[in-house]
Amino acid sequence: MHPSGTTHPIKQAGISILLTLLICACNAQQESASVELPRSTPEAEGVSPEAILRFLDAAEASTTEFHSIMILRHGKVIAEGWWNPYGPGLRHTLYSTSKSFTSTAVGLAVMEGRLDVEDKVIPFFPDLLPDTVSPYLSDLEVRHLLTMSAGQDPDPTSLITTSDSNWVRGFLNYPLVNAPGTTFLYNSMATFMLSAIVQKVTGEPVIDYLTPRLFEPLNIQGMDWEVSPGGINAGGWGLRVRTEDMARFGQLYLQQGKWNGTSVLSGEWVEEATRSHIIQSPELDVATRDVSDWLQGYGYQFWRCRYGAYRADGAFGQFIVIMPEQDAVVAITAESPDMQNELDLVWDYLLPSFSEGSLPPDERASAALNDRLNNLALPFPEGVDEVFHAMEVNGRKYRFDSNSEGMESLELKFTLDKTCEIRLEQQGKSYSLRFGAGDWLIQETEKPGPNLLNHALNHFEGLESEKVAGSYAWSDENTLELVLRYIESPHHETFRIVFGNDQISLIVRPSLPGQQATVTLLGKLAEKE
Repeated sequence: MHPSGTTHPIKQAGISILLTLLICACNAQQESASVELPRSTPEAEGVSPEAILRFLDAAEASTTEFHSIMILRHGKVIAEGWWNPYGPGLRHTLYSTSKSFTSTAVGLAVMEGRLDVEDKVIPFFPDLLPDTVSPYLSDLEVRHLLTMSAGQDPDPTSLITTSDSNWVRGFLNYPLVNAPGTTFLYNSMATFMLSAIVQKVTGEPVIDYLTPRLFEPLNIQGMDWEVSPGGINAGGWGLRVRTEDMARFGQLYLQQGKWNGTSVLSGEWVEEATRSHIIQSPELDVATRDVSDWLQGYGYQFWRCRYGAYRADGAFGQFIVIMPEQDAVVAITAESPDMQNELDLVWDYLLPSFSEGSLPPDERASAALNDRLNNLALPFPEGVDEVFHAMEVNGRKYRFDSNSEGMESLELKFTLDKTCEIRLEQQGKSYSLRFGAGDWLIQETEKPGPNLLNHALNHFEGLESEKVAGSYAWSDENTLELVLRYIESPHHETFRIVFGNDQISLIVRPSLPGQQATVTLLGKLAEKE
């Protein structure tokens, strides 16, 4: 599939990788006993705990809603925290951070001699090509998919994922308007094509291919990944792992592909994947480029950053930031309307804090930091102490006229322990959700939450029920506010119910900054059934 007169150094490294896979497999059970990364104190690894406290202060004052953070220095966790109701055992939707894992699968396949980055794309899928293959499509190579320079414009992701059950065919039939390799355009379908190619040459979905080669050696467990209608992992999005798993992945790259003394990934691939291959918006002036982490160049599904760093990057602020010069990794999950501002917090507060050598112990600052990290929490809905209509509306059911949300009815129930339960009938399905007063009630639901890819065919099909946390408060004598957090994603929904005589106004506000508008529905008291 990829004739070559000489052996590429990445492929030579792949021979040793294949041998070590057997060792990793033999040691997998023993390795699983060591689930956590090693821990240390900030001072022991040359970081001031005061600097981390200042970072947390700035984070909570920012527009970003942080869900978790893990800071590694010299391979050891020096600070970690989750904002309740998020927790260390929960996976988190990575959005486009998934792309860097797909790139790693490509790298492993290259090292095993299954493909080459200079392979043409169309020979992989000869039965799905358009009637007329354009010269640009003929020239398209795997490396162009890796560097977001496939030549399509605009990004076809939304169109293809919502209208064509065969996403590979949809991609190959979408016009290329620029010569491959010449123009950067962020294109999640290009990453999907990488996933499809890996599956084509290995016979396995990317998640299965990566399991013995990446996930098991790094002790990453419980991951899942969305698939296309054709059963191909989405590649460009849809992977869910824990925060510590993100940190492990970043540390693997920081260590040039080595893990516990074993080569999981070749150093040659790490260097090739994380260097700049193409510049975004090269027409911009230097002053503009110098203040943006989105204009520093792009590798193989990795973004270059300022300060010699690089990152895996997902929508709304899912970051794995690798800082080779500081020997540090920062993993963050969040919901952010301003991802540059989120990264600026890392540069402004954490980057300057990394010192050579160790620092003297600072018991006062360390105690304050530990207390802070152990008590991080997102606020509950704000309200008044009195319970106004709880008993009056208990058991009532309200019906809605036909609406774009497919909302049919809402029923409320209150218990003596102040739990509020609502039952929603929406688009022919029924969902029961529980909310605590000044508390988060953890549960699972089949109700889909806010997500950028909600309209994609097969979205979340076959995955486990979503874990959610619910809390409520009466904001005034006529208004009930309920917050439902999808705690394995960046997002939440707010339901505001305004009561008036025998009707309600239901206001649904999803937390997708700039993506979905608030919806207001009028419901009328239903006859008792």
